[in-house]
Amino acid sequence: MSEKKLFAVDLGASGGKCFVGFFSEKSFRMEEVHRFAHEGVSFFGADRTGEITERTHWDDTYIYQNIVKGLQAAKRQFGPHLDGIGIDTWGADGHFLTKDGDTIGKVYCYRDHRLDTMCDEVKGRLNAERVYAITGNHFQPFNQSNQMLWSATRRPELLKLASIYLPIPALFYYYLGGCTAIDSTFASVTQMMDAKKGKWSSEMLKALGIKKALMPEIVKPGTKIGKLHAKLAESIGINEVDLIAIGSHDTASAFAAAPVKDTQKSLIISSGTWSLVGKLIRKPITTPEAMGFGLSNEGGIGNTRFLRNCMGTWIVQELLRVWEIADGKRMEWKEVDSITPAAPGFTSFIDPDDKRFYNPKNMEDAIRSFIAETGQAAPKDRGTILRCVYESLALKYRFVNETINRVTNTVTEAVHIVGGGSNNPLLNQFTANSIGVPVLAGPKEATAVGNLMVQAIGAGIIPNLKTAMPFIKSAFPISTFKPENTEAWSSAYARFLKLLK
Repeated sequence: MSEKKLFAVDLGASGGKCFVGFFSEKSFRMEEVHRFAHEGVSFFGADRTGEITERTHWDDTYIYQNIVKGLQAAKRQFGPHLDGIGIDTWGADGHFLTKDGDTIGKVYCYRDHRLDTMCDEVKGRLNAERVYAITGNHFQPFNQSNQMLWSATRRPELLKLASIYLPIPALFYYYLGGCTAIDSTFASVTQMMDAKKGKWSSEMLKALGIKKALMPEIVKPGTKIGKLHAKLAESIGINEVDLIAIGSHDTASAFAAAPVKDTQKSLIISSGTWSLVGKLIRKPITTPEAMGFGLSNEGGIGNTRFLRNCMGTWIVQELLRVWEIADGKRMEWKEVDSITPAAPGFTSFIDPDDKRFYNPKNMEDAIRSFIAETGQAAPKDRGTILRCVYESLALKYRFVNETINRVTNTVTEAVHIVGGGSNNPLLNQFTANSIGVPVLAGPKEATAVGNLMVQAIGAGIIPNLKTAMPFIKSAFPISTFKPENTEAWSSAYARFLKLLK
């Protein structure tokens, strides 16, 4: 087999990366060619009633521009021919297009406060148990069902102009090649897809006031959905390469890259801004017990990701942001990595998923208020605050692991941490200590790896993900963290459980 080259776009909630993956008969490697930061941008404006509200939007044109820059960099470094392009993104948001292909307004960010009360409004349209039975999705403020109901009830005049709704990865595929399909992994997290049928739920859409004709086609990961626009390809200097639907929800791609031996005995944590904690199962579980534990069923690559969406390093990122404002300079990660382990352990804990940590004005104030309200010792310095966050994340992982094991009747003998968080040795060790089993950390760029592997299936380079595992294991080192001090962590866990509502 001659060497094949695939281009992966990995878009997170705070930045984007572009990679080229190289496949030959017996080897795989990948090279990063472009990286950029981006974030939601807040505006303040009056609505028709005159009320001033904060509105948070994504700069989709800036992101698209950087995808093109990534393609230009790939051409400069590795030549003008590619065998596929795949895009994965964060797991929320989307946009409406007119018949003429114009976007209708700005792209809202999932942390926008317009969604704060929308879960209750969705439940008011359709019984919560029925929603879960259909979609297998737990209620979260960022669910696209909430966003669609908001549009139908707050901006009906704009909805009348819409010809199609494109979830965020489909929007960027559209910009590149005019294609509008969305893969099943992303459709599965919208709270609008029937989890068992793999199709848009007519019952959900009717409840939300959304016409089924607005929804894009759902395709399987690995499907070729179009080609790069000829004029765009010419302007970049590359071929009209195939656009391949992958596991475009970034967690689906990350889970696909976890080198798991036994799915029943392996917990997977896709660690980054969010922590997606779960196991791979054959079919969705939509029982009242699963719903009660806040577990969601998300489409995988030939399986279901049974998981809970937990807060991740967003809390730390926000701490660094507010401290930067206070100090006039950003605390470097080497300082974070120095002061956190030096701080005293188990002084106080937070529930990382308490709603006050979702999008506060000041994360430190939010943490201190939680600690004060729960009668715990106030942190004396920044190192103690950071240690509190990391310990609390690890303890929450243990709680989610126990609930998943209970619902699935399985045990956990190893934890696989993939994604950017796998590069955090302190959190990896805390997780091993908390859960009491070894943690295998890596690949760091698991999302891009999974993106490329599913592309490779679609391009006919490899037959399935099972074949991909030897490529992944040989290309990326996996670090192992063994449990330590488990008795102290179990005592801390007993205290932590009392804080959960």
